[in-house]
Amino acid sequence: MSTTESTDLESSAAPDTVATSVKSELQRPLVSTSRASWKSLLTLENRFLAPILISCILLVGQLTFGFLESWWQTCLAIAVAITCELVLGRLMVGKFPHLASAYISGISVGILIRSPFLWPFALCASLSIMSKYVLRWRNRHLWNPSNFGVSAMLFLYPAAVASLSIQWGNTLWPMLVVWCLGSLIISRLKRFHICLTYVISFICLAGARSALTGSPFLANVAPLTGPMYQLFVFFMITDPRTTVSTKRGQCLVAFLIALVEMILRLAEFIHAPYYALFLVGPVALAAELAMKRKAEAPGSV
Repeated sequence: MSTTESTDLESSAAPDTVATSVKSELQRPLVSTSRASWKSLLTLENRFLAPILISCILLVGQLTFGFLESWWQTCLAIAVAITCELVLGRLMVGKFPHLASAYISGISVGILIRSPFLWPFALCASLSIMSKYVLRWRNRHLWNPSNFGVSAMLFLYPAAVASLSIQWGNTLWPMLVVWCLGSLIISRLKRFHICLTYVISFICLAGARSALTGSPFLANVAPLTGPMYQLFVFFMITDPRTTVSTKRGQCLVAFLIALVEMILRLAEFIHAPYYALFLVGPVALAAELAMKRKAEAPGSV
């Protein structure tokens, strides 16, 4: 995930406005110049730990149930994401950014979309990374990169792209691995309350869907146990750079995502969770940024 920044994007007078706005967010060297001990490399604060853990999730899912269409497609998505990050970082910032965020975006694309073709993986990965540099407001990118890319592909190319729909079956241990690894990351980010709020909201709203449609309650809850939802809950709605800052606000947004998802499901949208985050997340973040701007304005009380 890319880091936040402090430069104001509002000024249109400066010719290097866009480059300045992303500089503090993406300007990180590929290799740290400080001497890192083995202890520091293995701490949970290390930026490579999240990519390592999501790689473990991919391996568990692929070796047990066949997550991927093919390894080539996932490797292509990762390569395109990293290449776009390097090129855009160099052009916009003047230095190569840290690649952990690009790797996570690429591997997420490789896991979450399904297609017999290669081009959707390349296009989805490039859209994901470009959204961080192009779709910005008040020094922030508003969309989770992977969510933007996946949502765009599912909406624009439904005949060529589908989303991950594989379930764990009756085998419990792969699901436990995902939950344990995901919980490890999220607890260190102090964002487990977002996951918990979403899961509780999803279950409660599944009861509402069941009452409205007459479908079995367990059938409405079942998608939550699938690998797609677990990646969505742990790695997408909790993105530190595209969530609001307050704990109460984060819980509210998680509930709203679940609520909009329920509405979209009732309207028979197949990819409801992606679209719900696509609609709710940026609006919530933009509203918070606007309120902060207003509070910091001269003469504000």
